[in-house]
Amino acid sequence: MWITNIDIVLPDHIITRGAIQLDGPRIVAIQDADAPATSHERVIDGHGLTAIPGIIDLHGDMIEREVEPRPGARFPLAMAIHELDKRLAACGVTTAYAAISFYGANDDEALRSGAHAQALVAAIVQLRATLLVAHLIHARYEVPTPVVAAALLPLIETRQVDLFSLTDHTPGQGQFRDVERFIAATAKWRNADPQQVAGEIHAQIATMHANTDVWDTAAALVALARSQRVLVASHDDDTPAKIDRMLAFGATISEFPVTLEAAHAARQRGMCVVMGAPNVLRGGSHSGNVSALDAIAAGAVDALAADYAPAALLQAAFIIARNEVLPLYAAVNLISRNPAVALGLHDRGALAIGMLADLVLVEPGACPRVRATLRRGVPIYWDGSMAQR
Repeated sequence: MWITNIDIVLPDHIITRGAIQLDGPRIVAIQDADAPATSHERVIDGHGLTAIPGIIDLHGDMIEREVEPRPGARFPLAMAIHELDKRLAACGVTTAYAAISFYGANDDEALRSGAHAQALVAAIVQLRATLLVAHLIHARYEVPTPVVAAALLPLIETRQVDLFSLTDHTPGQGQFRDVERFIAATAKWRNADPQQVAGEIHAQIATMHANTDVWDTAAALVALARSQRVLVASHDDDTPAKIDRMLAFGATISEFPVTLEAAHAARQRGMCVVMGAPNVLRGGSHSGNVSALDAIAAGAVDALAADYAPAALLQAAFIIARNEVLPLYAAVNLISRNPAVALGLHDRGALAIGMLADLVLVEPGACPRVRATLRRGVPIYWDGSMAQR
């Protein structure tokens, strides 16, 4: 099949009005001219569209909201996974790492408990062959709640985890460095008494400071993950000292650094620095941390992740280009080539001969729209405008 008359975003430049030939799951030709006239191959006229590589999201924690859209309103896992799968395809995502939280107390019914996280991983693995998008597992281990380590351990041992990250949401550091701001936001979210919330949060801080041995459990899990060749990421790094600590654990990815200083430190030490696409889309961090656009302009960011909004990935790339922070091809690398390199996915992430035919056809504009998404050469999203071509 040929897709012709399209702009093609390559890793280092853009072809205007070129053509791409797909044969089975691979790209077999890219040229800066129309497709040759043939009578035996299908030709799709891509006039007005731009082809980019399939988007790779290394951190998307939307699945938990799909499972429980309102507190206590739990949906069947299979239904939630299939619904998110469709949404990801429509957003141009062809490879998605489901960020599943191993976080919480001894309550197997809690959404982020070890038992529920295990069930969610099992459901994704079981359904994987039926899904539109390539789904992998990103296990988010909350260091202050080591009770969940027992549920995570067998998943790493059986190689069901593809990416392992260390998270610590204890207020006073990381994402919630400003304790008073966090107390106010939590009280508002819960519609609770701020003084009661303050007491709970300060107790949580005291508990974490008293239980420094929780890092021993984290170190054991990291050692197991690395023995299984699972990549390790850190989360919400706030200082160069935190970066150095995560490097000592073997982390190669720094997710959502909350200060520009930490982002620069991670990049200088060879880590892949990941910021949130919603941060770009909104023009700043919802937690009051460093602006992703500022960090990108400062040369401190390698990749973007969906975090909680997969639609933000494509929009963020075009916003970065529109604001002349980076040229479009470099902005697209943030959501395709660069995460692929960081994750060791050598068969995707760029439009190039021999690579997997994972690509997205985008209609540019003030609000760019995905018109088609193909994975391994097969359309997994194809809207009405494409049906008319």
